[in-house]
Amino acid sequence: MAIKHELLDHSLELLSPLGALRHRRMFGGWGIYVNDLFIAIIAFDQLYLKADAQTREQFLAAGCTPFQYEREGQVATLGYFVAPEEAMESPALMESWGRLALSAALRARAEKAKPKAPKKKRLIAK
Repeated sequence: MAIKHELLDHSLELLSPLGALRHRRMFGGWGIYVNDLFIAIIAFDQLYLKADAQTREQFLAAGCTPFQYEREGQVATLGYFVAPEEAMESPALMESWGRLALSAALRARAEKAKPKAPKKKRLIAK
């Protein structure tokens, strides 16, 4: 448990320039929020940052691997990527990756807030 707390404390320190941080236990690890936006997961002794269609390629180009876990005998992949190794040692480098995660979280929240189109009623001929 101490190792997980060390990683959590270290990650919170690295991400602190992004804004008000909070964390909570989840997924057998931790979830990290910045200003109430879910931006990161700590699981399997790794920090994973939120990504989306606009940022995914940057994570892949840096050699980051996606968050994956086994579910009902199949591998499930979430929209989170392991933080680059060099960023885990540098608050300055982590800030740019953290901002990518924060921007992905902001876009996800905006998408969720969009009003959904009403379902069309189907007419049944009699």
